[in-house]
Amino acid sequence: MQKNAKKLVMVFGTDGDKNVSLSVDKPKASLQEAQIKSAMETIVAQNIFAPNGEDLVRCVEAKIVTTNTNEYDLA
Repeated sequence: MQKNAKKLVMVFGTDGDKNVSLSVDKPKASLQEAQIKSAMETIVAQNIFAPNGEDLVRCVEAKIVTTNTNEYDLA
């Protein structure tokens, strides 16, 4: 059986000079680049995430990742 899945991956830079990713499963097909950029800028401005105690300080990149998974019944 084959399964397809999509997720939005947003990459942010931290004040510790590291990159961290946040992902959202099943993004809307109508999602536009401007909406993603606006959401990422809001996340940085609101300072609502602090992975490993580091603040997110910049938007690095965003992408939609599609995966295809083939499952095999080995029973």
